[in-house]
Amino acid sequence: MKLHQLSITKQKKKIRLGRGNAGKGGTTAGRGTKGQKSRSGYNLPKRFEGGQTSLIQKLPKVKGFKSIKNKPQIVKISQLDKVFSPDDKINSTLLYKKGLVENKKKQVKILADKKINKKLNISGCLMSKKVEETIK
Repeated sequence: MKLHQLSITKQKKKIRLGRGNAGKGGTTAGRGTKGQKSRSGYNLPKRFEGGQTSLIQKLPKVKGFKSIKNKPQIVKISQLDKVFSPDDKINSTLLYKKGLVENKKKQVKILADKKINKKLNISGCLMSKKVEETIK
């Protein structure tokens, strides 16, 4: 169908509600007889349930919150002591290959649980203060 062949259909005329009894939609203007919804200025929130205790209030409250920050994977220094020799260069990919961490893309933090005598060469990992002291 081409543009010059289109036919224009008549649109329904908008009914002006509540403009007196002479016109269409006078008296109650399609709102029913009485009640809150029939009055002017009616506006209720969608969650309103007619005065009944709302579902939102009935549900249990969950305490606290769940943090969206990425938490580093934790490796103890005693695990490194067992797996690596003193001259090895330790980083997150090597820890993943050895099976000490589950994800090589996530950050790794090394925590101290006991003192070790080895001098370890750690790079690209977060370390606690005690680990920094024991390594150097």
